[in-house]
Amino acid sequence: MDNGACSYHRFLDGDESAFDEIMKELFHGLVFFVDRYVHDTHAAEDIAIDAFSDLIVHKHRYNFKVTLKTYLYMIGRGRALDYLKHRKVIAFTELSEATEVSSEEKTLEERVLSEERKRTVNAAIADLPEDMRVVIHLIYFEEMTYEEAAKDMKKNRKQVDNLLYRAKKELRILLGEDGELLE
Repeated sequence: MDNGACSYHRFLDGDESAFDEIMKELFHGLVFFVDRYVHDTHAAEDIAIDAFSDLIVHKHRYNFKVTLKTYLYMIGRGRALDYLKHRKVIAFTELSEATEVSSEEKTLEERVLSEERKRTVNAAIADLPEDMRVVIHLIYFEEMTYEEAAKDMKKNRKQVDNLLYRAKKELRILLGEDGELLE
């Protein structure tokens, strides 16, 4: 066979088996050739199949000035270079790395949920009366003792204790008894 030109003429004349002959003769060589560019056997096979598909779909493009093998290799080379160009744009992840990505996504999801909970709690605290907001801020955010908060608010310890109790009770109402608005 003259690198597939006779078989391709027969294919153009309607002989479907002629294309099978071309595939048998040139496919593995084309895959090997493309693989030298892309360094990925599966991608090389896909590109080779695309090159043969191009030969079927665009029958008028091959003009017999070069051998069919050379023509297919030119198509394969062009597609391989396109693949490499697009591969830089699209980040591929190995399956072994996928578990790391999924754990990173979980961490991200947990952070988003945590931030949402904080916003919900802060919104509920903002709805409290001034004294209740102040006592919660001093005790839980400034980490003051009850005595320090009482001195700062010019109240006695029992008043701070009662105020904090009422603030917590009000927050339970605003957020739900078990904090279901936080879930």
